[in-house]
Amino acid sequence: METIIAYTAGGSRGNPGPSASGVYITTSTGEVVREVKEAIGNATNNFAEYYGVMLALQTLKQLYGKKSNEMQFEIRLDSELVKKQLSNEYQIKEPGLVPMFIEIHNMRVESFPHIFFTYISRENNKEADRLANEALGDK
Repeated sequence: METIIAYTAGGSRGNPGPSASGVYITTSTGEVVREVKEAIGNATNNFAEYYGVMLALQTLKQLYGKKSNEMQFEIRLDSELVKKQLSNEYQIKEPGLVPMFIEIHNMRVESFPHIFFTYISRENNKEADRLANEALGDK
């Protein structure tokens, strides 16, 4: 089963402050499938990271529709906290993240039974980080 990889990043200027998320989706061979970036207004860094995961899942659902139930996906992100929370290794202590966690959980149950999360270093997440920075207006 081929794995589709989505690199996600979120950033905030000020924490909280102006925030954005970026998503860089590739095939397992590195072929670029889609790039997505979105400014999300005033938010925390962790919120922007969660939003990036949600944006990735929404985009994957648009791209693959019902086929997503039979496909494998890997979400790579440079937030160890968010990775561990989404993998049920850490509890969520910030109440503002709970609704997004629930939405991501529901999307996983409905459309992504074969999904896993991988923590990667920021150096290995340059494209998603670039997209988040572009959405914030940084060049």
